[in-house]
Amino acid sequence: MRLNPEQARLIRDKERGLSRPHPLLPQTGTRKHREVRFAEVPLGQVERAWLLLERLKGLELAFGSAQYSISLTYEIEEHTLEGVETALRHEGFHLDSSLFAKLVRALVYYSEDTQLRNMHGPQRLIKKSHEVYSKAWEHHPHGDHDDTPPELRVDR
Repeated sequence: MRLNPEQARLIRDKERGLSRPHPLLPQTGTRKHREVRFAEVPLGQVERAWLLLERLKGLELAFGSAQYSISLTYEIEEHTLEGVETALRHEGFHLDSSLFAKLVRALVYYSEDTQLRNMHGPQRLIKKSHEVYSKAWEHHPHGDHDDTPPELRVDR
C-alpha cells in the first residue's frame, strides 16, 4: 500500500500524539490548518511558492494532500488564507480555479474574516442588552400598543 504525503503525516502525527485537522473541516480556535492549491501549469509553482512562503514568520509549511498544493498552519491573528493567496497572486502564481476550489476559498475567507472581526470587535454588555431591546420595543410602533386613553378604556 502506497501512502501519499498527507496520509503519512497523519500517521506520524497520530503516533506522536499530535492532531492536525483536515484543511476543509471546521476548525475552532485561532490556529488554522489550510491548503493552498495551485494550477497545474506553469510547472514548478509549488517549489517556488515554498521558497517564498518559508521566509514568512509564523507560517508552518508541509506538503499538501493534492499534488499541486502546500499545507499551511498559522495563527489567524498573524496570517489569513486570503492574505497568503493574495500575496501569491501578486507574485505571479496561478491558483486552482476549479469551482470546488473557488467555493472552498470563499467560505474560508468569509469564516476567517468573521472570526477576526468577532475577536477584535467591542464586546456587548450582556446585563444591559435586555433593557436596550425593551426601550427600543416601547418606542417602536407595533400592534400591541393601544392608543386609547386609560380613562376611556372599558374593562372586561
